[in-house]
Amino acid sequence: MDESIKYLKEQFQLEDIDIRTYSPLTLAYIGDAAYEMVIRSILVMQGNCPVGAFHQRASRLVKAPTQSKMMECIEPILTEEEAHVYKRGRNAHSSTTAKNASVIEYRRATGFEAVMGYLYLKQDWKRMIDLVKVGLENGVKKI
Repeated sequence: MDESIKYLKEQFQLEDIDIRTYSPLTLAYIGDAAYEMVIRSILVMQGNCPVGAFHQRASRLVKAPTQSKMMECIEPILTEEEAHVYKRGRNAHSSTTAKNASVIEYRRATGFEAVMGYLYLKQDWKRMIDLVKVGLENGVKKI
């Protein structure tokens, strides 16, 4: 994956930017997509099934209440830097709200997505996958 990001930057003449300067909501924006890509990859690699079934399973795993539960599981094992990113994301004031989540769940999920975005931009897919694995194994009943 590192080579893919490098290639993307080369092809579009994208400069390296210090990821610590990104707003927490920007990190959550890209983190949402990166996390969903991990989830969809896991589901597809488990075997072929109807697309509707994939969508239903993925939707359950990427919604705010599930991300909030996952965050509760992984928060104790975050590095100091990841914990800082999480808190910035959790405390960020968003103009949107979740339809099917409490304010607390939504804010915790935003922090979770910020961590995922931070790790994605840091190009640390291994750490992202390790955290997702812990969250899925301990916070979600069934994938």
